[in-house]
Amino acid sequence: MQITFLGAAREVTGSCFLIETTTTRFLVDCGMFQGGREAAQRNRQAFGFDPSAIDFVLLTHAHIDHSGLLPKLTRAGFRGTIHATAATADLLQVMLPDSAHIQEMQVLRAQRDARGVRDAQAIAAPLYTLHDADACLRQVQPHGYGRELRPHADVRCRFRDAGHILGSAILEVWVSEGERTTKLVFSGDLGQPGRVILRDPTPIAEADILFVESTYGNRLHKDLAATQEELIDVVERTLPRGNVIVPAFAVGRTQEVLYHLHHLSREGWLRDLRIFVDSPMAAEATRITRQHLELFDENAVRLAGWHALGKDLPYLNFTGSVEESIALNQIRSGAIIISASGMCTAGRIRHHLRHNLGRAECSVLITGFQAQGTLGRRLADGADQVRLFGEDIPVRAAIHTVDGLSAHADRNALLAWTAGFARPPAQTFVVHGEEMAAQALASGLRVRPGWNVTVPAAGQQVHWHGSGVPA
Repeated sequence: MQITFLGAAREVTGSCFLIETTTTRFLVDCGMFQGGREAAQRNRQAFGFDPSAIDFVLLTHAHIDHSGLLPKLTRAGFRGTIHATAATADLLQVMLPDSAHIQEMQVLRAQRDARGVRDAQAIAAPLYTLHDADACLRQVQPHGYGRELRPHADVRCRFRDAGHILGSAILEVWVSEGERTTKLVFSGDLGQPGRVILRDPTPIAEADILFVESTYGNRLHKDLAATQEELIDVVERTLPRGNVIVPAFAVGRTQEVLYHLHHLSREGWLRDLRIFVDSPMAAEATRITRQHLELFDENAVRLAGWHALGKDLPYLNFTGSVEESIALNQIRSGAIIISASGMCTAGRIRHHLRHNLGRAECSVLITGFQAQGTLGRRLADGADQVRLFGEDIPVRAAIHTVDGLSAHADRNALLAWTAGFARPPAQTFVVHGEEMAAQALASGLRVRPGWNVTVPAAGQQVHWHGSGVPA
């Protein structure tokens, strides 16, 4: 067996792993790189394999850094099946067309701003189009948690609940080569145990080869009580004079932020809230989330019931049109504006930052991981000034990073989940984390007897011969 690390190796985005044997070739995830100009260039590079030779894809969840290059894969000749959970399949119906729309609009804007015919001709075509996204979606096959599927004669697979976002999965994959069967486990993105809405990640008892994420491999999150106190403090201090701007991923983070605000309103900690969700995709993702109550934890089910009664709700408005979005920029105080994208790389959030970052009476609430090279990362790192729409915008608003709202497991949770294996995997690969975070988690695993741990580099190939450290 040969394993190639095509993305999410010593970095957080671009999740993609190629597994090859003498009889099959398949991908786990096919995600987009995010963060800066280099990411855009990498997304445009040709795949390092023949897409038409890929038999199938196993998808851990719908976030774009795991799924965003699937339409490009289809466009390049992939004709196999994309296997995912039922909720992930539903979310892809929203997220992939939205991503395609962004690709097309970026090209149109570049053509509009081009100076002369020569510049216009030099503009690259969209990474993929709505037509490509629609074709890709026809290849998606949904599955339930815990049910075994056989995507190939020599491969068995099972999806387990990862507790990260709606439909997120840990993959158990059995690959047969002659008389030998190797069990691979891909953690995908793991959720933080004890958090709201979704259930805790499923423990896995056995693996020959483990691929474990490390986004927060060197950091701990605040507990739920401390997180809610921080949220109350930011809202109460800001709203009398300014606005709270929340960059949030349309899937997962938006729904969790709404949960906390609704819960704190119901308990009387926050009153008279005016919340605007300025993201058509987030509105659609919230609708899909409500259709999958069977995946919620007990507290979230109770809150959903309370929400259905319409009692003591804060004012909540989902803005749809561009005109409604623009109108929000006239609000000077008292508004909580939640908008995508979560790393501030595109979308309506950049307009709200443009109108509020320069105001000392406002606050920006960073609720999730910010990749290197993104505007969100620069804000989290304390930038004094950022550039938006050709303007230099001073950062006078208070920037609050609330890691306790992250959908990713922290260091202790990652170590606890890996401790659930009955025996050490023969080989563990630490992926989906920046260099320091990945190396820190690897060090924490290596102190355990019998754990062989590697932090692979992007593009690295590993040949597995069945036992011990791979060649």
